[in-house]
Order: sequence, then C-alpha cells, then structure tokens
Amino acid sequence: MSDVPAGELPETEKPVTGHGRAGRNLKAAIGVGVGLVGLVLASLLIWRAAFVGLVVAAMLVGVVELTRALRAGAFRAPLVPLLVGVPAMLVLAWTRGPTGLVTGFLVTVLAVLLWRLGDGPAGYLRDASAGVFVALYVPLLAGFAVLLAVPDDGVARVLAFIATVVCSDVGGYAAGVLFGKHPMAPSISPKKSWEGMAGSVLACVVVGVCLFTFTFHEPWWGGVVFGVALALSATIGDLGESLIKRDLGIKDMGNLLPGHGGIMDRLDSLLPSAAVAYLLLSLLAPV
Repeated sequence: MSDVPAGELPETEKPVTGHGRAGRNLKAAIGVGVGLVGLVLASLLIWRAAFVGLVVAAMLVGVVELTRALRAGAFRAPLVPLLVGVPAMLVLAWTRGPTGLVTGFLVTVLAVLLWRLGDGPAGYLRDASAGVFVALYVPLLAGFAVLLAVPDDGVARVLAFIATVVCSDVGGYAAGVLFGKHPMAPSISPKKSWEGMAGSVLACVVVGVCLFTFTFHEPWWGGVVFGVALALSATIGDLGESLIKRDLGIKDMGNLLPGHGGIMDRLDSLLPSAAVAYLLLSLLAPV
C-alpha cells in the first residue's frame, strides 16, 4: 500500500530531485496516500455501507487495469462478466456473508467461462483461466475486506487490517533503507531485503499486540500471530504482483494515482492480507 515496496535496499545512485529511492515522486505519493486513507476513514465512520461502495468502485478500476495489463501477455480475460461480478460478489458479501461471497464468485466464474465461448475455441483455456484468475485475485479477496466491516465492531476490524499492512510497508521500507544488505528475491524485486522483512514483522507485531490488547481486549499473543501473518501476507502479495508485472514486461498496472501507479499497484499487499485478517480475527477475536 505504501509508495515504496516494503524492505527495499537503498540505491547507490543519487535519486532524482523530488523522487524517492524507488524512483517515485514521494510528495505526490504521500499526498495521494493521505487522501486515500481519508476517503476510507470517512466512508467507515460516516456510513459503513459507503465503504462497500468505495471497495466496489476500486475493484471495478482494478479489474479493468488487470485485464488490460494481462493483454501484454496475450491473455484476453472476458471483461464484461467480471465487471458485473464485482458488485454482485461484494454486495452479496455485505448482505449474505461468506456464503454470499462464495456464491457470487462461483456465478462469476461460470459467467466468464460461458462468455468466452462466444469467441471460439482458439485460446479458450488461456483466456478463461485469465478471467478466473482476475475474479479470484481482485473481487474475491476484496470481499474479505467487506466481510471485516459487517460486524458491529467492523470499523475497528477494517482499520486494524489496513493499519497493520501500512505498518508492514513503512517498517519494511525504513529497515531496508537503514540496514538492508541481503536481497530477498533479487530476480523478482531486487530492492527487497531480508532486513526489510524483519522490519516489517517487527512493526506489524508491535501494532498487532496493541490492537489485540487495547481494541479487541484479547490476549497479547494473538496480536503477535496477527502481526507476523499480515507481514508475511503483505510481502507475498507485493512479491506476487511484482512477479506478474515482470512476466508481462510492465512497470505499473496503471497510471491513475500520481506517484503510485494504478489502483492495483496499491492493492498488492492489501488484497491477500484482507483474507488473512478476516480468518485470523474470526478465530482470535471472535464477535
């Protein structure tokens, strides 16, 4: 979610004026990041249903970005059923819970498979698989963020999830810049370091313990489990999208957000972490 992937190693070259070590415009990135956080906070605190609408809008843009990016690899994911499936899956998650989310996903997958039949057999498996991947990666994972907002303390659950992922990014970046020497995955993300990963875990554990102790009133060790798990899921999400972009030969999924790239470039850590946060909070801090 941050403007720089967690755990990046410092570059030896002097950065361009106004840009950070990752080549991003940090002023623009911070401004956009603060604006996005403010929008999420407003939607949660004023009317929780508005948060669902915000997630639907973001996922619609994310689906368009991802399907366009996949075309660089000759994948033609059916866009229409995916765009219809996004609001269906997320609204069902809000109104019917996990069963609604899974039902919406299965119907969307079926619609993708049937829609692609209209273009004939050539490349059917490739394109249909891409469509199923988009449905799983974007709206299905985002549905867990909606599920977090459903309980009476849903605002706290969503904010806990987002805050922990942000701490993963910030802690990883700071530790990577200050101490990073050992690359974690040089062929995927050369600037990500094991020292940065340690910083991510430490930051997430600290915020996790605080959240579980003072917000959810649960044992501190649950916060440790929560923090470590979200640090791992956020890092895996970041590496996963980096792998996709390297495979497709692109830098960003889009250019909608100045200093950030596209919506999907900001969701890489959040999407898998939403599922992990929902599952762990359901077990460790049940309603």
